[in-house]
Amino acid sequence: MKVKKYTAGSMPEAMKQIRKELGAEAVILQSRQVNKRKFLGLFKKPQIEVVAVKDPQPIAPKKQVSQKQEMRIKERKDNTNTNIVSPELQELRQVKKLLHQSAIHTLTYPFDYQSAYHYLLEQEVNQPLAKSLIESVMEKYSAKSQPTYQEIVKKVEEEIMERLQAVPFQGLTYNQKLVYFVGPTGVGKTTTIAKLAAESKLKDGKNVAFITADTYRIAAVEQLKTYADILSVPIEVVYSNDDMVKAIHKLSTYDIIFIDTAGRNFREDAYIKQLQEDVLINKEATMFLVLSLTAKSQDLLNIYDQFEPLPISQVIFTKLDETRQVGGMLNIIFKKSIGVGYITNGQDVPDDLVHPTPEFLSSSIMELAYEN
Repeated sequence: MKVKKYTAGSMPEAMKQIRKELGAEAVILQSRQVNKRKFLGLFKKPQIEVVAVKDPQPIAPKKQVSQKQEMRIKERKDNTNTNIVSPELQELRQVKKLLHQSAIHTLTYPFDYQSAYHYLLEQEVNQPLAKSLIESVMEKYSAKSQPTYQEIVKKVEEEIMERLQAVPFQGLTYNQKLVYFVGPTGVGKTTTIAKLAAESKLKDGKNVAFITADTYRIAAVEQLKTYADILSVPIEVVYSNDDMVKAIHKLSTYDIIFIDTAGRNFREDAYIKQLQEDVLINKEATMFLVLSLTAKSQDLLNIYDQFEPLPISQVIFTKLDETRQVGGMLNIIFKKSIGVGYITNGQDVPDDLVHPTPEFLSSSIMELAYEN
């Protein structure tokens, strides 16, 4: 058995090295992103670390032993100094552990399918979904066919696209006057509001107004006021439910009112309860949950869980331009059965706003798989 660790700039690049040195029969035991420091403590560009093994032999079933033999083995173990473990033995134990962890999902896949599967995991697509996508693609090829890695990647992209066909990607419909934006602090709610307001006014010819309840951060209020001045739209700052009612009544002649909610720690139950009370005042409203793609996939799901008591209409994913791992979008979409209104990919207002489609999402997730 030959076990080796590879470090590369991307999963496809690592797979090329593995195929060249270990052959197409190699099995991937583990893959993860690593951040290495440069001189003076600065970080290098994130890399992918992959552990692979050549021709792993299946573990033979344990032989039946007598009670006396078991006692002798136990005595030998008891007499052994377990604190002294050679590096070779430690490595062997780690390999055995990795083989056990990967056996269910990886050993059944040919090499190029393994490569595509681990690319999806690298993109933070959750394991059940990644497995489902790969196996759906495998079913579309005959048992004798041997598609190339590029062909498999293309089929995976098409499979994602096909599954996304049932997902709503409509964004604003202007059927409801009030549009709430909720989400944790730092995800870009205020900038996203400015982008949508600019599009609504300049492109769709709507009369737009702002309300901000994000009074916990002075900078957030000033930022939205700046956008209001640039777009020549009115803005109301509210501090209570009574203020909110008065502001909505004051702006009732406008076509659409964008409401910026407070960006606080989403784990605070009191914060979510306050948002629920705000929304109960205005049941006829659209609500976007704003999520940053720079967050880890599991964090995105945790954030959604916390906001789930609210009547979320669709999600908006921000900061696409700031990350190379975007598979978390799929986890949210399919696990929560929620549509995507918009995706932002930069700070420019009114630009850097994408109206997503199944083609755009599937391409965004799989585009790095075509590198190298």
